[in-house]
Amino acid sequence: MGLFNRKPKLPPADRPPLAAEERVLAWAGAGNGEGDGVVVASNLGLWLPGRGHRLGWHDVLKAVWSGRELTVTPAERVAERDGYLVVADGPAETYLLLDPGELPHQVRARVTRSVAYTAHQPVPGGAARIAARRVPGVDGLTWTVRYDPGTPVDDEAVTAETDHLVGAARAATTPADV
Repeated sequence: MGLFNRKPKLPPADRPPLAAEERVLAWAGAGNGEGDGVVVASNLGLWLPGRGHRLGWHDVLKAVWSGRELTVTPAERVAERDGYLVVADGPAETYLLLDPGELPHQVRARVTRSVAYTAHQPVPGGAARIAARRVPGVDGLTWTVRYDPGTPVDDEAVTAETDHLVGAARAATTPADV
């Protein structure tokens, strides 16, 4: 990108309350039907209009760029089990990006980079996606399970198989010299 094609800096009024170690990577003016705002990508996550907190890259289940709109589906924590979290799709949020610049690229790169392991596995009565994500500032991986719709998540056999699958995935991803 040439010197004269650079996007101006994020105006101070639109700057989210960044943490000391956080820096802005890209931003875009946005509208979502409930008023305008700014979508900001930082090294630690995504700041979306109307939210008073950052959505960590590891908490973004899906991000889709249509060429005009960015749709983000956050993870919603359903349960905490021994060594992993059970998550579900939160409500998708769609933003029309007025001048997207590098924002869609940064979102894709950061969400993808946060994924260290993912596998879709059958469980009794359905299936689940087992994932390990990198969380900035946290050693090791954070493990999550997202069940397919219709899977009996409270069934003991499902829980037992999920525990087994997460344990096997952890063992397979742990370096041998640790």
